[in-house]
Amino acid sequence: MGNAALRDIAVIEEVPFDDLAGATVAVDAHNWLYRYLTTTVKWTASETYTTPDGTEVANLVGIVQGLPKFFEHDVTPVMVFDGGPSDLKSDEIESRREQRETYEEQLEVAREEGDEVAIAQLESRTQRLTPTIQETSRELLELLDVPVVEAPAEGEAQAAHIARRGDADYVGSEDYDALLFGAPLTLRQLTSKGNPECMDLEATLEKHDLTLEQLIDAAILIGTDFNEGVPGIGPKTAISAITEHGDLWSVLEARGEHVEYADRVRDLFRNPNVTDDYEFETTLDPDLSAARSYVVDEWGVAADEVARGFERIEESVTQTGLDRWT
Repeated sequence: MGNAALRDIAVIEEVPFDDLAGATVAVDAHNWLYRYLTTTVKWTASETYTTPDGTEVANLVGIVQGLPKFFEHDVTPVMVFDGGPSDLKSDEIESRREQRETYEEQLEVAREEGDEVAIAQLESRTQRLTPTIQETSRELLELLDVPVVEAPAEGEAQAAHIARRGDADYVGSEDYDALLFGAPLTLRQLTSKGNPECMDLEATLEKHDLTLEQLIDAAILIGTDFNEGVPGIGPKTAISAITEHGDLWSVLEARGEHVEYADRVRDLFRNPNVTDDYEFETTLDPDLSAARSYVVDEWGVAADEVARGFERIEESVTQTGLDRWT
């Protein structure tokens, strides 16, 4: 989920939502959706989003509850979905799978003991983006006329690419790795209450007198989703080492260290697998009636659970002055 240690390096400032009016945000869809999915599961009764055959579609509740924030502030979200993961990420994916299996075992025990608090916490931790969740999320977004872009690999890299090309004003992601993929401006905390914070790539590079390539090298020393860092090297040491020696290879040589697949990790950030083959409109015309029917009638989600979310979207798209929504 990105290297949180990069927060100590990045230049980040809170930005009022009102200042984002008219902006387009290329959102790391898996990142955004997973956070709403886990929150929904944690705080909502399972029967609310579970079909009679046991299929869970908490994602539909999460989407309806999460999208109004964009609409209400005249911000167009472009949801960028992951393609196939990089081979370099296989260890991270396996680690997450093993952790989820541990949580699932703990969940069974909590259910046997009737521990409702533990059940809620563990159910949220065992969530994954199933094929049904992937499919229904895209279908609901289509009914709401929210643009979707399919990335060939990492959604975050594709979102950064869209922003670099000028087709979006911001990237939306909780992952700090957006910085390494070259996202000019990244909005974080889009799933939280209050205003988001903006991570500024140019300001970060200027602050540390680094190039993007050197920032990537520093991150590799710290450790990323794709590699283990060098023991004993944190954010400050990494910046200092790169400043002193110039690049990753010189630092590793000076310290007598080795980073497995460092060249591949470096290339993944410098030359990510992205595509120019996408198009989307920022004038949105959501079919709220069809979206409600899809969520409530077709998938059996409790109507009262999504009523307010749909009301907020409807109020936003009919509000005077939001001409670009309709």
